[in-house]
Amino acid sequence: MAMRTGGAQKEGERPKLTGDRIRRALRIFSYVLPYRWTFIAGMVILAAGSLLFLGIMRLPGEVFNILDGEPTYNLGLNQVFLVLAGLLALQGVLSYLRVQLFARVSEKSMATLRSDLYQKLITLSIPFLEERRVGEMTSRITNDVTQVQGVISVTLAEFVRQVIILIGGIVLIIVAMPRLALIMLGTFPVVVLLAMFFGRHIRRLMKDRQDQLAQTNVVVEETMQSIQTVKAYTNEWFELKRYAKHLNEVVRLALRAAHMRGLFAAFIVSVMFGALFFIMWRASLMVQVGVMEKGDLVNFIIFTGIIGGAIASLGAFYTEMVSAVGATERIWEIMDETPEISPRQLPARPTQRFTGEVTYQQVQFTYPGRPDVPVLKGIDFTIPAGRKIALVGASGAGKSTIVQLLLQFYRVSAGQIWVDGKNIYDIDLLDYRQNIAIVPQEVMLFGGTIQENIAYGRPGASVAEIEDAAHKANAWQFIQAFPEGLQTLVGERGVKLSGGQRQRIAIARAILKDPAILLLDEATSSLDAESEKLVQEALNVLMEGRTSIIIAHRLATIRDVDCIYVIDNGLIIEQGTHDELSAIPDGAYNTLARLQFEMAG
Repeated sequence: MAMRTGGAQKEGERPKLTGDRIRRALRIFSYVLPYRWTFIAGMVILAAGSLLFLGIMRLPGEVFNILDGEPTYNLGLNQVFLVLAGLLALQGVLSYLRVQLFARVSEKSMATLRSDLYQKLITLSIPFLEERRVGEMTSRITNDVTQVQGVISVTLAEFVRQVIILIGGIVLIIVAMPRLALIMLGTFPVVVLLAMFFGRHIRRLMKDRQDQLAQTNVVVEETMQSIQTVKAYTNEWFELKRYAKHLNEVVRLALRAAHMRGLFAAFIVSVMFGALFFIMWRASLMVQVGVMEKGDLVNFIIFTGIIGGAIASLGAFYTEMVSAVGATERIWEIMDETPEISPRQLPARPTQRFTGEVTYQQVQFTYPGRPDVPVLKGIDFTIPAGRKIALVGASGAGKSTIVQLLLQFYRVSAGQIWVDGKNIYDIDLLDYRQNIAIVPQEVMLFGGTIQENIAYGRPGASVAEIEDAAHKANAWQFIQAFPEGLQTLVGERGVKLSGGQRQRIAIARAILKDPAILLLDEATSSLDAESEKLVQEALNVLMEGRTSIIIAHRLATIRDVDCIYVIDNGLIIEQGTHDELSAIPDGAYNTLARLQFEMAG
């Protein structure tokens, strides 16, 4: 996969600029292309504003020339200040227009990029997403896009502006004051480059400090999220020591950075200002002997400062743009991945309604990350349309994998799966999954309202249809008990609801979807007896007339299914009804059932 290629750029690293990396980075301007005329207008205004700034900076020296009776432009004092006021007003208008134009380009283009990146993320396959942390994916769509946006909206414009000012300032000094220009160009750039070296080293130390500070935040986040476990194991002091360890490293790096900042301050005072005063001394001697006007000396000092500032700024802006190259690489690593589906507006109902016959034919499977560990070793069974079957067996036997393969979360390593006589990989994936619903063991609801969570089964369903699904799921009674009813907020991941309530919301969602094939992954295993009874009743309603595959932990809940398959080590070792399997004296199912019923008794 692209994310694992050797050219992958880790977050925080400064990439080396190569032709290939620059070309990849420039691809980001494909999002700017629809707004190219706005971008070009911004660049034209930027250039005009930069040249106007250089013109404005020549006027302070002219004031001194007028006072000495040696005006350069045949303007009086009042006239110079009127021109200055007019140019400043024009400069303000140009600055406003430039900021507005670049903001419009960056906001609109990066909004499109974020949308495309989010679309790509949610359409990628489960194996790809399982190999990455959620925080890593979130960082791509937030931090990396923000970094690129900063370059397009501010950094690139300022970089071009400083280049124009640098070149224009040098040209003006060379033309107007060639002798001083040679002195300045021989000393000042060297000093500025040394200052950039100091600045880069300090930035690296500060970045390391920020990384360590982020680690302290990770400790706090983990501790607070698991505070009950921390207190149950009396590990408050352990967590405090863990936090202090990272905090001490933050202090150490901060003191190193402070040491470098102190040296940098000493360098600025002694070397940089020393070089500036040396140049001023030479210019003052030229004024003293009459080779230069006082106003020209003022202009020289101003433009020397402008050129020095431009050189220093270019270094900082260059660093930001190089860092953005790494951000664009990480973005394209995701954008270049092949999605499993092509998003489109889903119909209210699947365009192809299944009858629900399911066949597994010599299905074998190993997870991509563990190719040497076979999970399924040849699964064979057929479920006639509308029948209910159950999968039982020890944890790790392969039950959940069978269901995940049917959902096409993974592709089979060998063998075939058929639905209604068609290979599942020959059916449009969106249509295919619209025919399937799952009620998992651990229901994770979205943080909105109960109505929104039920409607997730079929967006656009009417309130009457949602209420009907809630009635069938045995959920309407507790929903009505809430003051806000269907508009009750369930909290993050449904934390405000009990386990049984979350399960019934998930069942209502599945009822509303009206699937042809239903998957129940130990949907009642973690519930108390009363909740289990209500949920089981709702499940019985849901399973009516649908092909149902039940992963069962409590065998008492599957006595009435049409067939039970006992899975062990990736193979079906027994199959039959509850009565048939219970009649096998030393059978695996009989042993499991006897243990459970004895424990229940």
